[in-house]
Amino acid sequence: MSQDFLPVTQQDLMKRGWKELDFILISGDAYVDHPSFGAAIIGRWLEAAGFKVGIIPQPDWTKDESFTRLGIPRLGFLITGGNLDSMVNHYSVAKKRRKADAYTPGGVTGKRPDRAVTVYARKIRKLFPDKPVILGGIEASLRRMAHYDYWEDRLKPSVLMDTKADLLIYGMGERAILEVAEALNSGLPVSSLTFIPGTAFFCRDLTVVNDPMVLPSWKTLLASKKQVGQSFLKQMNNTDPVSGEVLAEPYEQGFIVQLPPSKPLSTLEMDQVYRLPFTREEHPIHQKEGHIPAFDEVKFSLASNRGCFGGCHFCALTYHQGRHIQTRSHESILEEAQKLISDKNFKGYIHDVGGPTANFRQPACQKQVTHGSCSHRQCMSPSLCSNMDVTHQDYVSLLRKLRKLSGVKKVFIRSGIRYDYLMADPDPTFFSELCRHHVSGQLKVAPEHSNEKVLDLMGKPSIKVFDDFRIRYQRLNEKENLKQYLVPYLISSHPGSDLRAAIELAVYLKELGHQPEQVQDFYPTPGTLSTCMYYTEIDPRTNEKIYVPKNAEEKQMQRALLQAGKKQNHSLIRKALLKAGRQDLIGNHRDALVPPAQNAAPKPLKNKKRKKNRLSR
Repeated sequence: MSQDFLPVTQQDLMKRGWKELDFILISGDAYVDHPSFGAAIIGRWLEAAGFKVGIIPQPDWTKDESFTRLGIPRLGFLITGGNLDSMVNHYSVAKKRRKADAYTPGGVTGKRPDRAVTVYARKIRKLFPDKPVILGGIEASLRRMAHYDYWEDRLKPSVLMDTKADLLIYGMGERAILEVAEALNSGLPVSSLTFIPGTAFFCRDLTVVNDPMVLPSWKTLLASKKQVGQSFLKQMNNTDPVSGEVLAEPYEQGFIVQLPPSKPLSTLEMDQVYRLPFTREEHPIHQKEGHIPAFDEVKFSLASNRGCFGGCHFCALTYHQGRHIQTRSHESILEEAQKLISDKNFKGYIHDVGGPTANFRQPACQKQVTHGSCSHRQCMSPSLCSNMDVTHQDYVSLLRKLRKLSGVKKVFIRSGIRYDYLMADPDPTFFSELCRHHVSGQLKVAPEHSNEKVLDLMGKPSIKVFDDFRIRYQRLNEKENLKQYLVPYLISSHPGSDLRAAIELAVYLKELGHQPEQVQDFYPTPGTLSTCMYYTEIDPRTNEKIYVPKNAEEKQMQRALLQAGKKQNHSLIRKALLKAGRQDLIGNHRDALVPPAQNAAPKPLKNKKRKKNRLSR
C-alpha cells in the first residue's frame, strides 16, 4: 500500500492513475496524516478497505472551485468540522474571537467558517444535489439531536435538519463508515441506509425502524425546558451499544432517528487502525503557510485507549465515544513507539501514553461487557460503583515496557488521570511508579470544585477524595526526594455554583496554599448534562430547580475569587464578598481573601497647570 498522503489535488489523482474518487472528505482542519486526526483515520480506514479517498482540507467556503477541485465522487461526500468543534475553536466562553487556531498552519484564524459542518454541507448540497452527503466528527456528533446553542442562546434542531444531509455518523466512526461505504458500493441508495448502528438520519415516518423510543417533539421542546431535560436524559441513557434503544425525535416534516451506537472496536481492530500507513507528517501543501500547532502535542504521544466511564457531566465524551473502554495491544503501542524513536526530531521523551482518561485500560465491570452500561446510574459518581473492577496492572506493564525501549529517556502521562479510580486500587504500584517515572514536574488533575452540591452536579467525587490523593501524592514525592507539584483544574460558574459556593472554593484554595494560574469558566457546549442544566436551570435527574450563574459580572466575580492572589481581582472580589455577606473575609488577618480597600484621597499634582484627565471629558 502506498505511503503517500491521501490525494488533495488532481495531480495526486493522476499520479495514482485514478480518474475518479469513491469518496471526497472535506475537513475544517489542515491535513495532518497522523492517527490523532480524525479525518486521516477515516480516510486511511476506507483506503485500506479498497476505496479511493481524497481529502479537501480547509476549503474556501466562499468559492465553488474549492469544493470541485477533486471532481465528483462516485459514492459521496464525507464532511467533518475537524478535531475540535468549530465554534469552540473560534470563540472563548466569553464569546470573544480567539486569536489562534491550533489546527491551521501558522495558527492563523479564518480558514474555516463558523459552524463548519453546516456551511460545508449546504455548499455541497447546492453544488452536487444528487450525491450523498454524510456528516461525521465531533461537531456533527454532538448536534445529532435538538440541542442548546450557547453562541446564539437558543435551542436549535438537529444538524441534519439544518443541512439536509443524508446521514450522520456519530461517535468515532470506523465501524459505521465502513458499513455505509460497503452498502453504497453495493448499489443501495443512501435513503435506504436505515439499519447501520452509530448513525442518525431523517425519515418521513417511523415504519423504517422497529419499536423506537419517541422523544419529545421539536415543538414540545421549544415550549418546555423541563421536556428538554427529560429528552436529553433519555439520550444520555441510551449511549450504550448493548442496551441502547432506537430514538426518534419528531419534527413537523418527519423524524430524526438515532440508531444505537456502533459496537466498540476490539483490540485487534484498534491495532489495525493504528497500523494504517500514516505518513505521520503535515501535508506539504501547508508548508508555506507555517507549522500546525496542534501537531506538536501529539507527534510524540501514544494513544492507548478510547472511551470513558468517568461520566463528568460537563464533558461530552460519554455522548460521543461512550462508556466502553477500547484498548490497543501492547505490541501495537510498542510498534508505534519505535516509529517515534526513529523520527529524527525525537529527543527521547514520549509526551503521553493515554486517551480520554489515561488510567482506564479495561471495562468498568464485567456486567458492562455482557449487559451494557447501567442506564440508572454512573460508574463513578456520586461514588465508585461497588461492582467496579479497579486495577492498573496492565497499564503498569505497558509503561514498564515503554521505559525499557532503547532511545527512550522518559515516558510522561499528560492526559487525564482519574485520581478517585487510582485511590480505589488496593495495589499501590501504579501510584508509586507514576510519581517516580511519569510526571514532568507537574501532575494535572481535575477536582474542579470543593462544594459538595456543585461536585454532585458536575458528576465528580467528594473533595475529600482529592484531599486524600494530594496528601498521598505529597508523601510519595517526599519519599522519592522529588519536587513535583499538583496542578488542579477548576471550573467556575458551573450550574449550581452561586457566589457562596465560589467563596467556599476560594477559601479552600487559600487553605491549600494554591494560586491557580488559569481558571476555566464553564463552557456550555452541546452534548453534556451540564449544558442541559445551564439552559433549563433544572437538574433533569431530579427535576429540581438549580441556580445557574449567567450574569456576566457574577461570572467575573466567581472567576476572580479563584485567583484571589491577583491584585487586579481585589476590587471585584470585595464586591462579591459584600454581596454574599462575607465581609469577614476582607481584611489583613490570616483568613482574609483580600485586604480592605484603600480609600485615601489622591494627592494633587505638583505642577502648576494640572493636565485634564482625558477619561473625564
